[in-house]
Amino acid sequence: MADNSSPHSLVVPEETVLDACGTQKLPRMGTIEQVWHTNPIAPEQIERHASEMVTTLELTTVEPGDEVAVGVGSRGIGNLPAIVRGVVSGLRNAGYEPFVFPAMGSHGGATADGQVSKLEALGVKEDSIGCEVRSTMETVVVGHTSERNVPVHADAAAAAADGIIPVNRVKPHTDFQGSVESGLAKMLVIGMGNQVGAKTAHEWAVDWSFRQMIPEIASFMLDALPILGGVAIVEDQRDETAVIEGVPANTLLERESALLERAYDLLPSLPFDDLDVLVVDQMGKDVSGAGMDTNVVGRRPYAINEPEPESPSVKRIYVRSLTDASHGNASGLGMADFIHQRLAGSADPLKSLINTLTSSSPRAARTPPVVETDRAGLTAALSTVGVVEPDEARILRISDTMQLDRLYASEALVREARERDDLLVDGDLREIEFSSGELTAPSPS
Repeated sequence: MADNSSPHSLVVPEETVLDACGTQKLPRMGTIEQVWHTNPIAPEQIERHASEMVTTLELTTVEPGDEVAVGVGSRGIGNLPAIVRGVVSGLRNAGYEPFVFPAMGSHGGATADGQVSKLEALGVKEDSIGCEVRSTMETVVVGHTSERNVPVHADAAAAAADGIIPVNRVKPHTDFQGSVESGLAKMLVIGMGNQVGAKTAHEWAVDWSFRQMIPEIASFMLDALPILGGVAIVEDQRDETAVIEGVPANTLLERESALLERAYDLLPSLPFDDLDVLVVDQMGKDVSGAGMDTNVVGRRPYAINEPEPESPSVKRIYVRSLTDASHGNASGLGMADFIHQRLAGSADPLKSLINTLTSSSPRAARTPPVVETDRAGLTAALSTVGVVEPDEARILRISDTMQLDRLYASEALVREARERDDLLVDGDLREIEFSSGELTAPSPS
């Protein structure tokens, strides 16, 4: 009897894939670059800028010496340690006693130590930010919503502080579209609710919808808790810090909505709307909450009552690995059509399951067919998109869904790129090379 207890038992050998698919000639590939005009905040100014943003918040409700809880999440945000350090120093300079608390729902395995480790992996450590990191999975119920009587949970340590300031990136969400999506309000409602609050919110969102639930519960929390405002971050197409802004509590939802529009304008995207195969070198929770940004790959298979993105259209997605910073959380595998055995072997089923149970999205943890090598993955993907000649195959290879400035493109896409002002072609077309079945070319970005 076969042993099905290990991820390796799921691996389909390269020879089996090649025998099943027959002779599959792969196209030549070239390198293209997207032309973006950006104006990020200089790295040496990040900390000072974040510190100054603290002074734009309404701090009249707190006294010198009061404790202020600074919420930090689990996302891979550029310059995050410097931004948090700046917020902490701004609070200290104003006479307050700040501490950081993890505001990340169930991430980090839904344990206090796991969430501290998650912050440390992002560079947010006590010795690097200049204050205590206070982690607990305990919550307090600060009230219930009026119409549905939904309990509203908040991190116990944060709720006991004299003031609360969430720090988060504002960007399009991977599961829904609304007036506010991923940002300060979502961190309050889901991140600050720890595992139980996040689970409650996701369960209710199935029928209520995130686009309606998050603004309503966030408004409730702004009234019920000593939230002083938030520090919002917007990143440009290169994942560099474009905006750091202090958002007072009394205008938080309105201002976040405006910042979301700015984030949509700066959202990096694939340069082509129609692809046969998308090769993704790495996915992970530090790349996107969904592992891969659904707005980039054009798939949103988990959210109930939420439409798919209108574009792009990608027939097959092959994913090669999981980021180290994901700590085994491979939620989002279900978006892929094929994955490398390296990815399957690094996935932690426990962490992935906890995340998907909390988010009410079990399909996110589904394991696609696992292939032994890159050659098997590319061959399987291209062999299942219909009849297409190699010089007409539309294949794009990206590092991940955040890094989209430099990409590998097949011959047909390179021909298109040569006719566009927003794309540059770098170098000549080359045959795809393998070593022991693995791609030899490094990640494009």
